[in-house]
Amino acid sequence: MNRPSTQIYANYQPEDFLVWKTIFNRQMNTLKPVVSKAYLDGINQVGFNEHKIPDFKEVNTALDNTTGWQIEVVPNICPDAKFFECSANKIFTSTCWLRTMQQLDYLEEPDMFHDVFGHMPLLSNHNYSNFFADFGKIALKHIDNAYAIQLLSRIYWYTIEFGLIDEDQQTKIYGAGIISSYGETKNAIDSSTQKIPFDVSVIIDTPYRNDIIQDKYFVIDSFEQLYSSVPTIESVLENRLTI
Repeated sequence: MNRPSTQIYANYQPEDFLVWKTIFNRQMNTLKPVVSKAYLDGINQVGFNEHKIPDFKEVNTALDNTTGWQIEVVPNICPDAKFFECSANKIFTSTCWLRTMQQLDYLEEPDMFHDVFGHMPLLSNHNYSNFFADFGKIALKHIDNAYAIQLLSRIYWYTIEFGLIDEDQQTKIYGAGIISSYGETKNAIDSSTQKIPFDVSVIIDTPYRNDIIQDKYFVIDSFEQLYSSVPTIESVLENRLTI
């Protein structure tokens, strides 16, 4: 399906605003007690609310004033090379189309709600966004090595997409794949779900599936810990590539 490669705000229809309002309210009501404070701070920083689909020009201004990140619209899932090149340069690639009312609970490809609601608020956090950028730089070094990208994708999956964080003596959510999914949010905070302390060596050896609700999550102590893990990611990856 052809998707827009530019956000033309006037093209959003009433159903788009209804979709945004419906899932924004549902997710915020579910997330507030269980999501990282840094994410809630980020929601305020980028100015998201139920009444307005985010305007990327306004979001770019907000991010530029905090961490220097910017948004580049892409029509679909971004190829690895472009995605990592962009993130290494503090550019987040995002779709600008929204799911329909019939797709509120599931759709096969990431839409604007996942990209925008899930990812963008935390790009205002310095440690998180610096980790994201430096991770992109590591991936770019190995972009022609499919095995290296496979290993790095596990780090990305279990942090940026499906990461949890210990905060105020509670385990909370920060991964965008959880934040943008009602089912994943409920699953991630369930006491019976497996939660594993953050360990680069363990994560890089842990395959994942992207077609199911997750059965395990890795938990960081802080975003400072996440950012400081970058040299470890590089060294563990190099070790795996020489085995």
